[in-house]
Amino acid sequence: MDSRWNRWNEEHIGKHGIEPAEAEEAVLGARHPYPLVQDEEKYLVWGPTENGRLIQVIWVIDEEGPIFVIHARPLTETEKGRYRRRKR
Repeated sequence: MDSRWNRWNEEHIGKHGIEPAEAEEAVLGARHPYPLVQDEEKYLVWGPTENGRLIQVIWVIDEEGPIFVIHARPLTETEKGRYRRRKR
């Protein structure tokens, strides 16, 4: 996946205990109805990492094309339930 990381976004998602590779895994593994478009320029996905951890990732697309993750965090227990019901 073509993504751009810098100190800001790595530290920002790190505050939520998310590694860049986990964010990329969730984005790459996105399944319908994801990604959802937010504010016409942001994209949101709920999905699993390779180890099965459910996370939320929000990103924008750079002018050059790669995605730039602006937020990532673990799903809450309520969100996990909603995610699992949607998959059925």
